[in-house]
Amino acid sequence: MQTAASKLTKKYQATVPEAVRKKLKLNTGDVIAFEIDNDTVRLRKALPIDIEFGSALVPTLSEWESQNDEEAYSDL
Repeated sequence: MQTAASKLTKKYQATVPEAVRKKLKLNTGDVIAFEIDNDTVRLRKALPIDIEFGSALVPTLSEWESQNDEEAYSDL
């Protein structure tokens, strides 16, 4: 098993290491998906259904965009 690492920036962003980009055949503009299972997270290239599902969810999340919610959860 090969391991690759990347350091998080202050904005919690990370560069996808070259070995991972090559293995997943990632290109600029591709979307990645994180599969979370308890304490394990897997990274994979997103499938069209992942992108469609995410796009369909966006309009349903507006109920959490109030100023009160922003103040209550801004430190998370």
